[in-house]
Order: sequence, then structure tokens, then C-alpha cells
Amino acid sequence: MSEKILVTGAAGFIGYHTAQRLLKRGDHVVGIDDLNENYDVQLKKDRLELLQANPMFTFLKVSIEDRESLSKVLTEGRFDSVIHLAGQAGVRGPASESHRYVTSNLVGFGNVLDCCRSNEVQHLVYASSSSVYGNEAVAPFSAHHSADHPQSLYAATKRANELLAHSYSHCYQLPTTGLRFFTVYGPWGRPDMAVYKFTRDILNGEPIEVYGDGELIRDFTYVADVTDAIVRVLDAPPTNGFEGDISPAKSHAPYRIFNVGNGNPYVVNDLVKIIEKAVGRKALIIYKPCHLADVQVTHADIHDLKDTFGFRPRTDLSEGFDQFLEWFQAYHD
Repeated sequence: MSEKILVTGAAGFIGYHTAQRLLKRGDHVVGIDDLNENYDVQLKKDRLELLQANPMFTFLKVSIEDRESLSKVLTEGRFDSVIHLAGQAGVRGPASESHRYVTSNLVGFGNVLDCCRSNEVQHLVYASSSSVYGNEAVAPFSAHHSADHPQSLYAATKRANELLAHSYSHCYQLPTTGLRFFTVYGPWGRPDMAVYKFTRDILNGEPIEVYGDGELIRDFTYVADVTDAIVRVLDAPPTNGFEGDISPAKSHAPYRIFNVGNGNPYVVNDLVKIIEKAVGRKALIIYKPCHLADVQVTHADIHDLKDTFGFRPRTDLSEGFDQFLEWFQAYHD
């Protein structure tokens, strides 16, 4: 049966692909976004233009920080489920922008939670991040292990989201599922992410900035695999009465946490080699000291997703980059 689903951050990278995935299976999707200037607004508008070509998609320019407007959207929309992907992203944000993490990721997420509660939404799926693990987790990272030492304000707000969600699940029986995304890339990606930045600069003959000695390890996850996980999880909201030991990933409340990654990490230097080979140009590399917010490794343990939902990532980095490059060259032609 077709469902009515709200996607926040629908003009964003993962939001756009998620909305497209839902539309293709016949759902009615309402997307909201404030179209802020944290990166190229035209890219966001171009994504929206493609979504709006589908009559089953409706766009509303609304900020999650505006509780009154958000409440009106949910009250009038009568949604079955909400996929929350809006928020302030990035671990290296300047100190002058620290307030944006608080207003968007904490105040905004609090508004989303409470509007879902008051409108009896059947399932809230929301974006968390691999950054919550910091540098103290043992790879591969399990959602059942502690994640209490985030190294960036962004990571701290994402961990706080998980704790807030648990409280709403416990107190108000709001089913919530948090998804810890691991370095998502692909067509229509964010210009501030390494895959996009490196490709653009190498093609333009400009130097790329690589942190540390290029040996940071990242679990690059193709966006189509991410949307596959989102939809699988969306269709199976958690329930009360969980039997077994509780952990940071599961509770007696209708609450779950899952890692969404590829499970096959690469060092950044190998990413650069893949890009060089694909574009036929050598990179001019400037090595810079690691940022205090950088973690050394991200590596997802995805057994829970596999065991619970049959999730299998299908796209390795070389194949995924080829698809990104095809889009990148067409878009910037």
C-alpha cells in the first residue's frame, strides 16, 4: 500500500535520493527544506526540480527550527512516517558557526520529535552519524558499544539526538530508529565531501588537501545502499517488549540504532588513487595536519542490518565512484 511520508532535508543529498526511492515505489512524499546556504543552493534547487517532476511529490519551504510551521505541516499532512534527514552537517565547522549545530541539530530535532509525538506518527527514522564513535571505538564499530566521547560538536549533537529519541520512545511510545551513516557518497553529493572536492580539484588541476598522511580510514558508503537501508528500516518500526539484553542500540522501548555502512573501509590515499585512475590525471596533494574533530578510522559493523533486514551493500568504492563521476561530468558540463 502507498504511504504518505514526510522527508525533512529533501533538497539535501541523502534526502533527495531517499525521496526518489520512495516515489519510485509509489509513496506520496512531502519534502521540506529551508534551502539554507551551507553549500551551493543551486545544487539543492536542481535536486528539487527533479523531485517536483513527479506528481506524487510536494515541496514545502520550511525550517525544522520553526516549530509552529513544522507543527502545521505534520498536523495537516497526517503522515504515516517521518524520515528526518535535515540538519547541520560536517565535523569541521568553524567555531563561529557552532550555534548552528545547536539550533538545527538539537532545537530542530526536538521540534521534529515533539511534532511526531503530538501527531501520532507511526515511525520516525532519523539520521545519526558514524562520528559519534570518536577515536575510542574498536573497529569494526558496533552500535552495541559505548559512543560517549564524540570529538566534534556535530558528533555530540548526533549522539544527543539518539538519547532524546530514546526518551520519546520510552515516555510517549513513539517508535524511533536512528541510522548511523558512514561517509556517504554518490551522484548529487555534497560539494564539501572528499569524493566531490577531490574530483573537482583534480579535474581543474588544483591541489587537493589531504589530512594527516592520507592514511585516515573511511568506510565509504554508496548512496543507493544507504537509501536501501532507510526504506527497509522504515517499513519495520521497532516495538515494545524487546527480549534480551539492552544496549546503546536497543531498548525495551520502541527504539533501535543501526549502523549503515559498506563494511569495507579504504584509506584516503587509496581513494585518491581510484579518482586519479578514473579521471586520468595525477593529484597535486597538500598534506595538512588532522583537525581535532577528525577520527582516525570509521568502519561499520553492519551485522544487525544484515540479520534483521537482509541488508547487503551492493556497491564497492570503484564502481560507486564511476557512477559519481558520470553524474559529475554531466552536471558540470
